[in-house]
Amino acid sequence: MRTLVVGDIHGGLRALVQVLNKVEVKDEDTLIFVGDYVDGWSEAAQVIDFLITLSEKVNCIFIKGNHDVWCENWLETGHVDATWYMHGGKETMESYNGFTDEEKKTHLELFKSMPLYYLDDENRLFIHAGFTSIYGVEKEIFKKTFYFDRTLWEMALSMDKGLKEDSPLFPNRLKRYKEIYIGHTPTTNFGFHVPTKAANVWNVDTGATFKGKLSVLDVNSKEVFQSDALPSLYPNEKGRNKD
Repeated sequence: MRTLVVGDIHGGLRALVQVLNKVEVKDEDTLIFVGDYVDGWSEAAQVIDFLITLSEKVNCIFIKGNHDVWCENWLETGHVDATWYMHGGKETMESYNGFTDEEKKTHLELFKSMPLYYLDDENRLFIHAGFTSIYGVEKEIFKKTFYFDRTLWEMALSMDKGLKEDSPLFPNRLKRYKEIYIGHTPTTNFGFHVPTKAANVWNVDTGATFKGKLSVLDVNSKEVFQSDALPSLYPNEKGRNKD
C-alpha cells in the first residue's frame, strides 16, 4: 500500500496517463494530487474527466490549486478572470468545447469538493502552495495563502542546510509537520528537474506547465516517477510557454 503524491498537471492528460502507467497504480494505493489540474495544455477538461473515473477505482485526494479556483469560478458564474485567461484559462475554456452542461456541472462539483490541504495520520501536510502562520494551517487567517503562497518554499530553499530542527532558528511553521508536500512553484525555476527537498518541504511541481515533466513521488520510499517532457507530448502546442 503506497501513498503517492502527484505534481501539477496543467491540462497534460497524456503526461498523467503516461506517468501513472509507469507507477502501475494498485487498488490499495492512495493518490494525493497537489492541485492545478487545468490551464496550460489542451486537455484540461479531459484531465478532470479522467480523474473522476480514476477516483471511482483508487483512493484519490484532490487538493485545490489557484488555477482550479479560477476554473471553478468560471464554471459556476461564467466570469473570466483576466489573469486566469492569460495564464492558461483560454486553453481550458477551449477544452470544454463539446462538453454538456451536465458534464460541466459534474466537474464543478469536483472542484467544489476539493480540500485546501490534507494532513495524514503521520502528520504529513499536503498543500498546493504554502501557509504563513507559525501555528500551522489551522490558524491561517487568509485562506487564499494555501493556493497562492510562495514564501514557504523560498524560505525552505534559503535555509542553512546544516540547521537542525531542534535549533531555535529552525522556522516554527516547519516544525509543525513531519513533512510538507507542495506544488505551485516549479522546481525547474531553480534548476531542479525532479521533486526537490528543502528542509522538510518537498516540492513535486517539476514544471509540467512549461517545459518540464509531470512527477509522482512515493512519500515513503521517495521513489520518483516521471512522464516525458510535456512539449514532446504536445508537439503542436506551446502550453504556457512564450516560445
